[in-house]
Amino acid sequence: MILPRPVSFTRGDGEIEWDGTVDGRISLDGPPGSYRVTIAAAPADGSAVVVEAADDAGFFYARQTVNQLAGPDAFRAAPIHRGPIRLPVCVIEDAPRFAWRGVMIDVARHFLPKHDLLRYLDLLAVHKLNVLHLHLTDDQGWRFESKRYPKLHEVGGWRPSSRYGDRRSGGQTGRPHGGYYTQDDLREVVAYAARRHITVVPEIDVPGHSQAAIAAYPELGVSGGGVWTDWGVNPNVLKADESTVDFYRNVFDELLDVFPSEVIGLGGDEAEGGDGRFVRRIAQHLAQRGRRPHGWDEVLDVGPLPTRTVIASWRGEEAGLTALERGHDVVMCPEKHVYLDYRQADDPSEPIPVGTVLTWEDVYSYEPAAADRVLGAQANLWTEHLDSPRRLDYAAFPRLSAFAEVVWSPAPRDIAEFRTRLTEHHLPRLDALGVEYRPLSGPRPWQLLPGVPGFPR
Repeated sequence: MILPRPVSFTRGDGEIEWDGTVDGRISLDGPPGSYRVTIAAAPADGSAVVVEAADDAGFFYARQTVNQLAGPDAFRAAPIHRGPIRLPVCVIEDAPRFAWRGVMIDVARHFLPKHDLLRYLDLLAVHKLNVLHLHLTDDQGWRFESKRYPKLHEVGGWRPSSRYGDRRSGGQTGRPHGGYYTQDDLREVVAYAARRHITVVPEIDVPGHSQAAIAAYPELGVSGGGVWTDWGVNPNVLKADESTVDFYRNVFDELLDVFPSEVIGLGGDEAEGGDGRFVRRIAQHLAQRGRRPHGWDEVLDVGPLPTRTVIASWRGEEAGLTALERGHDVVMCPEKHVYLDYRQADDPSEPIPVGTVLTWEDVYSYEPAAADRVLGAQANLWTEHLDSPRRLDYAAFPRLSAFAEVVWSPAPRDIAEFRTRLTEHHLPRLDALGVEYRPLSGPRPWQLLPGVPGFPR
């Protein structure tokens, strides 16, 4: 019934009627995030539900587990359950497998309003995920308010149109798109996440994927142009001039004032002709400020980086293994296993079918390389083709539910047993939460997007 699957679940005899109270204490000798839940038919004293946790995070995860045992209605915004809530007599012992159980949401290609971003933090918390990697800037939009350089969000924060489906089709929507988060908005997001034991890791991408910034301040770029209305890799990159590096040092200093995360993303990916010295100097700047630089695996090619740089291995896992050999911490996020914008079936009716087929079964079967040595793993939600919260839901779930178990629960895993828990227990929870996931049998009629061109591989 529980998802992600706990380390152990020992069922006793019978059930109890639960009054909603939990006797909790931080008293468990275990790893961070670990907990024990004891549900007793005849408690010696106090509540029938007792939680022992190693820390506050463990207590929070235990409450998520108890809510799951209480049934789908426990996840509704207001109580509607009639009659007593019944819980099984049991003892559950649990602990997270990885320290980094992450999800990247790209808010640059399509802006996700603050209300919906907060909702996604709730959904991450339900799945015991603990890192939100927020991709704040790209060629198609700048989403971080800069008080020192306001044109970044005022000019770079919107575009006049967007590519219609896959870029090879040549179509445009002709519909403006934009938005940005104020610094106080993002402080609110960080605080909201912290209450759910989620760390928000921000990313400002350099030296490529920077057309929105170049549109705002043309002197930053090798060439000019407006905010990009296409998808793919833009060859225009930032100049390696010292003045441009200084500009971005100031921008990152603003970012550090908003985000307390030790890890700060600087991108570094897909920069055709980009200068590696630019990445190194920004990485060094972050390290001097007491933070840990985080970059996509291309940054391994730019020369020596601060040892504490975190590498996101996305073009497979070989780069991650190389990074481990060089003494870096690694987050595995290989695109063929955990890119949740990829199509979910071979059926041509799949809405905007891009990339390779990646089913929930494929995600569930993923086993990170060097699992005993990496920080963890991360699923990525790139949003070129996810232009609304409903489309984000469709792409994310239930694949993200499968991923949550990969990064929480130890191997081996039983896919047939997971399917039973998913179908009988977890999808009803997603229904109660209002998540418009993709049904296991295929898209609902209103989830189809007929005529929008994709590019299946």
